[in-house]
Amino acid sequence: MNNAATSLSLFEGERNLSFGERAAYMAAGLGIAAAGAKPRPNLLLNVLALAGGAMLAWAGYVGRCPVKAALIDGRSPQRRLGR
Repeated sequence: MNNAATSLSLFEGERNLSFGERAAYMAAGLGIAAAGAKPRPNLLLNVLALAGGAMLAWAGYVGRCPVKAALIDGRSPQRRLGR
């Protein structure tokens, strides 16, 4: 299996974002990534902003947010226990 396919497995599955949420995720992600692209004294904050913004924008593009899936889809205790 190729590494690119395994690294994007968080975004696989059915979509859990509406059109409006997808647009908001993409706008916020691109805004955060653009803010991270500005030169600042702390390189670590730039890298974190670029990575976080890119992940947020990608989640909006794909239409699936792994955090929302864990919070909303996994709220049943029986489901978490594998029952």
